[in-house]
Amino acid sequence: MSLTIISLSVIILILLFIYYLTRKELKELKNIHEELKHDYLSKAVKHGQHWEQFAPFSKEFDKIASRENFTFIGQPIDGIAFDQDSIKFIEFKTGNSNLNIRQKMIKNLIENKKVSWHELRF
Repeated sequence: MSLTIISLSVIILILLFIYYLTRKELKELKNIHEELKHDYLSKAVKHGQHWEQFAPFSKEFDKIASRENFTFIGQPIDGIAFDQDSIKFIEFKTGNSNLNIRQKMIKNLIENKKVSWHELRF
């Protein structure tokens, strides 16, 4: 009977040691994962910012607006094209990127015709 208790105690100690090592390794892997995720997102943002500079010179852009009438803004939307018959708000996206909350709000305001003109004189 005492041999069984000793065996069980040894097994429990081994399992606790394995749990400790596994938990420590998992914590290290989580830290590595967070660093890689941050690097990936940072590179994705930089990739998108680079494409913002080239997008107005693409054939796809020519289908939307005249590049001569395009003004780059950057934030919260990439730019506006002032064509003769319309004003177009333009956002460039790459890969699987989506509109952020503020861009969605602006898009909804534009689609719901909540746009107005204000003139300040000094």
